[in-house]
Amino acid sequence: QVQLAESGGGLVQAGGSLRLSCEASVSVSNFHAMAWYRQVPGKQRELVASISRGGGTNYAAAVKGRFTISRDNSKKTVYLQMSSLQPEDTAVYYCNVLRLDLSTYWGQGTQVTVSS
Repeated sequence: QVQLAESGGGLVQAGGSLRLSCEASVSVSNFHAMAWYRQVPGKQRELVASISRGGGTNYAAAVKGRFTISRDNSKKTVYLQMSSLQPEDTAVYYCNVLRLDLSTYWGQGTQVTVSS
């Protein structure tokens, strides 16, 4: 079992920044990938960004150039630095990890609200 603890969400004005953190209960160095998803009511959860075991990153088109995903294996943590936030970024953000055995785990979610 892997437990994920997210933090860093909140209310910010448009154009502002937030950094989300997701700390795992176990070592993340052997995780196949770690990712952030987001979901708004009535819509499907969507991938925001992911980072592979080797450090390769992938971003949704809507956030490319504004968000940066990173990981610190020593702290068992993945981060999402969000800049130039817009009202359309308002959502619940979820941390996700994919282990080498292809088991996957989700955090409880953290609310990000961007006011115009």
